[in-house]
Amino acid sequence: GYMAAKKHFEINPKHSIINALYEKVQEDENNRAVKDLVMLLHETSLLTSGFSLEDPQTHASRIHRMIKLGLGLSDSPDAAAADDDGDMPALEEVDGGDDDADTQMEEVD
Repeated sequence: GYMAAKKHFEINPKHSIINALYEKVQEDENNRAVKDLVMLLHETSLLTSGFSLEDPQTHASRIHRMIKLGLGLSDSPDAAAADDDGDMPALEEVDGGDDDADTQMEEVD
């Protein structure tokens, strides 16, 4: 066998993006745009590190929502109702432990 590196997502708590996201979460922890931005930040870091996304369509949908938000376009009520939190994974607590059974490496071509 061979050793595969674990995925680590390092966050600089002093970065302006992280500070702005933190402030937005403090204002409204259920803000859909903030959730999308956090997921986009994570997914983009996966892509730039050479990994692939499990569901690229969800990633594309988030990007489209952010583009609409940036352009000031709003979805119709029907589209907004269909756009629930179904594509948002549950938050996971990380205890900092080193349990290899809970981590899996994606196979990258």
